[in-house]
Amino acid sequence: QVQLVESGGGLVQPGGSLRLSCAASTNIFLLDVMAWYRQSPGNQRELVAAHPRVGSRHYADSVKGRFTISRDTAKNTVYLQMNSLKPEDTAVYYCKAERPSGTATYDYWGQGTQVTVSS
Repeated sequence: QVQLVESGGGLVQPGGSLRLSCAASTNIFLLDVMAWYRQSPGNQRELVAAHPRVGSRHYADSVKGRFTISRDTAKNTVYLQMNSLKPEDTAVYYCKAERPSGTATYDYWGQGTQVTVSS
């Protein structure tokens, strides 16, 4: 079982920045992928950024050049640095971890943190 706890959300003006944190209860080196998703009212949950243990990071087109995902294995934490925020970035942001076990992969989700971009 992997527990994920997000923090860092809040209210920010357009053009501002926020850094989200996701602390894992296990060594994140054991997790294949750590990612950030978001969901706004009336919309499906969408992938924002993914950081595999091996390979390149992936970003949604809508956040490329503005958001950066990073992993700190010493702190078992993944971050999402969000710059140049826009009102359309308003959503609940969720952290997800994928843990391999034999031939299976298990997904774990955090409880979410609200990000509101508004003047």
